[in-house]
Amino acid sequence: MSYLVLARKYRPRNFSEMVGQEHVVQALTNALTQQRLHHAYLFTGTRGVGKTTVSRILAKSLNCTGPDGQGGITAEPCGVCPACTEIDSGRFPDYIELDAASNRGVDEVQSLLEQAVYKPVQGRFKVFMIDEVHMLTNTAFNAMLKTLEEPPEYLKFVLATTDPQKVPVTVLSRCLQFNLRPMVPETVFEHLSSVLQREHIPFEAQAVRLLARGARGSMRDALSLTDQAIAFGSGQLQEAAVRQMLGAVDRTHVLQLIAALAAGDGQALVQTVELLRTHGISAAGTLQELCLLLQRMAVLQAAPGMGADPADPDAEQLQTLAAHMPPDTTQLCYSIALHGQQELGWAPDEYAGLTMVLLRPLAFVAPVSAPVEKKTLTTPMAEPAPPAPMPPAAVQLPPPDAPAAVPEQAVAAEQSDGSIPPWMDLPPEAHQGTVAVLAEPVPEPPPQAPAIPAPMPASVPVPVTAAWPPTEVAANADPDQAQAPATELGDFWFQCVTQLLAEGRIAKLTRELALQAQLVARSDSGWLLQVANASLAHEQHVQRLAAVLQEVAACPGLQVQVGAVHDTPQLRNQQLAQARQRRAEEIVAQDAQVQSLQTQWGASIVPGSIRPLEGSTAAAS
Repeated sequence: MSYLVLARKYRPRNFSEMVGQEHVVQALTNALTQQRLHHAYLFTGTRGVGKTTVSRILAKSLNCTGPDGQGGITAEPCGVCPACTEIDSGRFPDYIELDAASNRGVDEVQSLLEQAVYKPVQGRFKVFMIDEVHMLTNTAFNAMLKTLEEPPEYLKFVLATTDPQKVPVTVLSRCLQFNLRPMVPETVFEHLSSVLQREHIPFEAQAVRLLARGARGSMRDALSLTDQAIAFGSGQLQEAAVRQMLGAVDRTHVLQLIAALAAGDGQALVQTVELLRTHGISAAGTLQELCLLLQRMAVLQAAPGMGADPADPDAEQLQTLAAHMPPDTTQLCYSIALHGQQELGWAPDEYAGLTMVLLRPLAFVAPVSAPVEKKTLTTPMAEPAPPAPMPPAAVQLPPPDAPAAVPEQAVAAEQSDGSIPPWMDLPPEAHQGTVAVLAEPVPEPPPQAPAIPAPMPASVPVPVTAAWPPTEVAANADPDQAQAPATELGDFWFQCVTQLLAEGRIAKLTRELALQAQLVARSDSGWLLQVANASLAHEQHVQRLAAVLQEVAACPGLQVQVGAVHDTPQLRNQQLAQARQRRAEEIVAQDAQVQSLQTQWGASIVPGSIRPLEGSTAAAS
């Protein structure tokens, strides 16, 4: 006699043998007892939870005649009458199963519905069972709608699917739907233990627990894995053999990882990962088992006693670890391990990815055995180093009783006579509350003789020339570096561009050309601009700027060449913005209330949180 696998041998024959689906069993039992029968049933759920089994038991309950042949509809089929035995063996003529995965067209459905006009041959009801009904085509669904809504009194529909979202709502509304839930590991463990006892197979409880967790909610998968484990273990179930068969991670290694995380021992973590690599244990399985144990520890920490399993041999060690690891650290480790499973596929080596995931919590938490003292905002800051001595002629220092001084950017651009250029001159009230900043003297770069353009013919009012393509393009000067002294041409060009921007006469690349250009020569024959970016010297942009300058400033002509710049409107605007920012920071730092908060409460000013208001006067206030 051929061997019958456990999944088929121990398939439930009646509702009392069903496990894990009490809500469905109770509803169907009461409906059969009270004779309140629906004409269409829909059973949904993942694989191996009992959808086909329930449909067969329901068909037997509807057609059972009892041992004496006089029985009626019952919730407890006898299992010995012709209807029960033939349904179990798949030979009952009035119970028809259709696999919609391979018979999904409208022709197959119409062929099935053609049999609906005939009364049952042997039984009390004709039952049509369509498995994986979501695989039917839309035309097939439409073909069965009318019969499904108003079938003959002797016809019952039983539909089963693993994906009810693909079933049209017109079909769902015509059926009584039952959702079969996945089996919890405890239920699977109890059922497997009962099956193994009846099969007289020796087993270890921890081995059966591994099989129950490996089934992932499917009783059929659990029985199939049990068959495989029996063959692998030569007729017995041992934890080591089952763990090797499933590729499961030994909890001893995972508990060592948790202990190393609690102690902040990075060396122990790396050594344990290398041990996992040596034994070929899955990195993904390690993180899954780590998440499982951390979740139980979190439950023990939040509700002591509720997460403990007396039958688990690791329960005592888990309670010890839960007592030594802070709850916030447990939550952090769980979150990192959970999200780290997605990173294993991106890592060049899964064990390298596992190492990085396990070392990540150590970067956020301190070891429990050696707590690190937290730093407070009241910790005195180191005194800044005094500035280097400067030549007396570099900067004219203010008298000791004068609180105002010129900021660093202004000092850097200071003219030879000690005065501030007109474009940096701010109202007197803008200098109140500032701090004197000394700057090193900036050597003046050697003057460059501007190239004066040749006289332009009178017939062309706005001639334009551009150095294109350039041979050597110098980069723009860094605004943080010291700039060359301002010139009259620079002042004139800055005021001119400012006026053009205020009136909105230039935009886009023409505006950038004006802002990033330096006026190097100006005569009756024309103006000469110099830019560092060769792309701005395009003929089209130069012509647009020349037309505007001729209208506004009576510019006789415009030429643009490529070269280094050190006095452009853009650089001046950046210096103005930096000066206003530093004045604002100095005013806030010297405020009496701010200093009081820093002294009494250890407050500090967040870097980058101070922003000057628009305008020099507003910034100072």
